[in-house]
Amino acid sequence: MKLNFILLLLFCSFTQAQNMYKINGKVTSEGSELPLANVYLQNTTKGATSDKNGHFIINNLTPGTYTISASFTGYTTQKKTIKITNEDLTIDFDLNYNDSLDEVIITGTLKAVSRLESPVPVEVYTQSYFKKNPTPNIFEALQNVNGVRPQLNCNLCNTGDIHINGLEGPYTLVLIDGMPIVSGLSTVYGLSGIPNSLIEKVEIVKGPASSLYGSEAVGGLINVITRLPENTPRFFADAFVTGWGEVNADVGFKARVGEKANVLLGANYFIYDNPVDNNNDNFTDVTLQDRISFFQKWDFKRKNNRKLTVAGRYFYEDRWGGDMNWNPSYRGGDEVYGESIYTSRFELLGDYQLPVTEKIKFQFSYSDHDQNSVYGNTAYLAQQRIGFGQFIWDKTINNHDLLISTALRYNYYNDNTTATIKADEITIPSLFIQDEIDFSKKQSLLLGIRYDYDSRHGNIFTPRLAYRVKPTDDDIIRLNAGTGFRVVNLFTEEHAALTGAREVIIKSKLEPEKSLNINLNYLKKLYLNNGMYFTFDTSAWYTYFTNAIIPDYDTNPNQIIYDNLNGHSISKGLSFNVDAVVGSGIKGSLGATFQDVSQTENGERKRQMLTERYSGVWSLSYKNYASNLTFDYTGNLYGPMRLPLLGDLDPRKEYSPTWSVQNIQVTYDGFHNFEVYGGIKNLLNWTPTQGNPFIIARAEDPFDKNVQFDSQGNVIPTLDNPYALTFDPNYIYGPNQGIRLFFGLRYRLH
Repeated sequence: MKLNFILLLLFCSFTQAQNMYKINGKVTSEGSELPLANVYLQNTTKGATSDKNGHFIINNLTPGTYTISASFTGYTTQKKTIKITNEDLTIDFDLNYNDSLDEVIITGTLKAVSRLESPVPVEVYTQSYFKKNPTPNIFEALQNVNGVRPQLNCNLCNTGDIHINGLEGPYTLVLIDGMPIVSGLSTVYGLSGIPNSLIEKVEIVKGPASSLYGSEAVGGLINVITRLPENTPRFFADAFVTGWGEVNADVGFKARVGEKANVLLGANYFIYDNPVDNNNDNFTDVTLQDRISFFQKWDFKRKNNRKLTVAGRYFYEDRWGGDMNWNPSYRGGDEVYGESIYTSRFELLGDYQLPVTEKIKFQFSYSDHDQNSVYGNTAYLAQQRIGFGQFIWDKTINNHDLLISTALRYNYYNDNTTATIKADEITIPSLFIQDEIDFSKKQSLLLGIRYDYDSRHGNIFTPRLAYRVKPTDDDIIRLNAGTGFRVVNLFTEEHAALTGAREVIIKSKLEPEKSLNINLNYLKKLYLNNGMYFTFDTSAWYTYFTNAIIPDYDTNPNQIIYDNLNGHSISKGLSFNVDAVVGSGIKGSLGATFQDVSQTENGERKRQMLTERYSGVWSLSYKNYASNLTFDYTGNLYGPMRLPLLGDLDPRKEYSPTWSVQNIQVTYDGFHNFEVYGGIKNLLNWTPTQGNPFIIARAEDPFDKNVQFDSQGNVIPTLDNPYALTFDPNYIYGPNQGIRLFFGLRYRLH
């Protein structure tokens, strides 16, 4: 009897093992077949890819309850819960197109509008874009954005700024949540203190935006939009290390406080304390950094969904670069050369919608920046405070969408240099009026004007015009024109005055720069029947500057001479972007920029220093859903740029070569709540040292103790100094960090 029972049990088990079932179905979108879509069962290795007619089959399934998911890049993923009992199942999916071009933006017009409906072209980059090449801060992350180049300005302290369409860093305004608190001192050291972990997205406007945001937005602006607590996981952590010994860690969580408040808390820590000297000049190749940043953001639920958010951030950094034998005991002395910078900074910003019938909101920000730095034996101690507040009234009357804003900006700056006899303190009131007229669904016209009163320069008017037309639903043409102005901050202008041996000479009182700009943009969306789609984005621009302030490196190699240009400066160019989804899990982007930036004075035309004629960026991603692996390949390429030499005898190259930095990353997300990623940065192992006898001039004599000068102050060639050079670490145009591995881990608890 027992034997019969065992045989029966084995027979049933064998029969059950043979009862395998299948799921078949079809994937469509808006009634059309969607080939190459991924269909898979979550938490299993079972999956399939739809054929050219959108059909799929998943075989050999045992009875049970499953979650089946259908996805295609560029479309919203769809999930269904199914139960297999004793028969095959048929499951169909109809995916909705997910067009990121339809997302809401605020940067171009100071109000929330669809990106497609905005008359001002705005580029949007989400956190997922920056994850393709993980970096510890937003400064480095922007290296893969077309027409935007993070420029390092010093080999030792690694100061940097951001170039847009070939214009120098001081022409770029960086905002946080629309507030102009990254300015002056913080554009030199504060950019490296904005961790990617607190970023929801980055909006970029190329071309003058002074009519909206005032001075500093002549070349363009970058608006870093921080995360909202409601869009953040309950807890998140992200950490990575590199083969050079860099460690970056982000951690944060959100919590509900009472009935009407959510709070997001985040912290970022970055440390690099491993001196490397691969080019054998006895100086650090990369600045050593010890940095911590804390972030907190409150979001309050109010009656009628009125907005109230308040955020704050504190940032501290200790960085140094210089002689490999330097330590803090040499700080400020003339025995061993080092550049040491202590930065302490805090920021507060908020957005409050008034409890009135009209749509009126008040935005405010305040930042306090303290810098204690030494460059060799030269001390630079500086404080900067910026306060900003503005009321914005948004009113729609018939087909007129009006925006009226009044603002007040307070600037305080003081340092220990002879250029600042007393603290620079000024309050600038502003008024801005904008009218966007909708003629039809296909045409709109935006007119705006800004008025600023600066006691140093008087009344300043900056008008703008933007026209948008949609010949078809898949084509958009935008024409923008306007003026800009910029008031100069010399520390931001030329950090080389401190970190090198050059003397700053100001010939006369510097007047604000003025510009006139026109920009033409064409965007085309192309959908193919096989599920592929492309977005083409092309822009042409022309900017004419008067009163341009250009640092003169050439007249005297030991001086930087400033004066308003007795002539004009021109920036013109063409950029092209294409984003593509070419198959299931495969997408890519390619961008190229061609530009010509020059100054003409007394009939002589010169190409601008440290400006490439052409550049390109690209990214290629492949997601294999069955294996939970994602592969990312990113890179950039820059054409030759003119470099600052120290004289006719300087043996370093006058022009940089064409150079490229490329990266590859693999991410595995098959673990619950975890992602593991790793890869290689700078695959080609490119550094600026290639092809040059040296990068830092007179590295063996950083205090110029053995340099001889004639009665006019010019360097005399000697046996010890045959090229007639002085110490200069400012010959740099790209990152001095070679190939390296990286490995990271992410955790999210939703």
